[in-house]
Amino acid sequence: MPPQPTEARRVSVFDAPKIDCHVHVFDPTRFPYRADTPYRPAGQEIGTAAQLIAMMDAYGVRRALYVQPNSGYFSDNACMLDMLAQFPDRLRGSAVVALDTGAAALRRLQAAGVAGVAINTPMFGVAAYRGIAPLAQRLADLDLFLEIQVQDEDLPALLPMIGDAPVKLLIDHCGRPAPEKGPDQPGFRALLDLGRRLGPTGRAVVKLGGEATFSRRRFPHEDAWPYQRALLDAFTPDGCVWGSNWPFLRAAERIDYGPLLVHLERLIADPATLRRVLWDTPRRVFGFAD
Repeated sequence: MPPQPTEARRVSVFDAPKIDCHVHVFDPTRFPYRADTPYRPAGQEIGTAAQLIAMMDAYGVRRALYVQPNSGYFSDNACMLDMLAQFPDRLRGSAVVALDTGAAALRRLQAAGVAGVAINTPMFGVAAYRGIAPLAQRLADLDLFLEIQVQDEDLPALLPMIGDAPVKLLIDHCGRPAPEKGPDQPGFRALLDLGRRLGPTGRAVVKLGGEATFSRRRFPHEDAWPYQRALLDAFTPDGCVWGSNWPFLRAAERIDYGPLLVHLERLIADPATLRRVLWDTPRRVFGFAD
């Protein structure tokens, strides 16, 4: 079992300041899905702007990173930009763009509250990003991050494609390792090395949440715990943030927000460390006001 919260803690995870670094909005009534979307969220996967803000208010989540979903919207960032315009103090965005997107378009997104650009190798494959190096350089020039969702052995193949651009890297869902392969699997080993090399410089940050995207077990996903602890050690709390993945697209079973927070509090038993992961580090990384 993960460490339990200490009795001396005066502020629970529900009352502590929090930034959720991985949320989506799906609202096909106001923002219809693209005809060529790879997946069309429906039913309980729908999460509107009003539902997101209500959830954040209920759980004391003061800020959030809205990650543009490839499902439903792909590179149509209209729904995300509408949210950023409505809640400029509470939200930052991570957009999906074409690899040849120029600096002027990136500046417009940045002015609207976008903090970075997201790519997704589990959905599109590593080969789809062979031409990403120039975009990575443009992101670095604008101090925008490159958000990377990988799985299994994708990361060692992807990193050489990014090249030498000093772009900030944000890794989703613990790098989505294969738990049965152990922590020495090449993809996870490359992620730990990235954390040790670039974590102290602020150029690499990893998200500790999203266990359901790679765990082979039901909640609380015990097979993910060793990977989360290893990432916390390699990246340090100054290079780790947390994201819920709300509203839990393609979930194999019911997921509720409260138990995710309780699990995180048990995984990170030290109150000061938990505050750094939930508040101090993401506030700095994404440029939120106090």
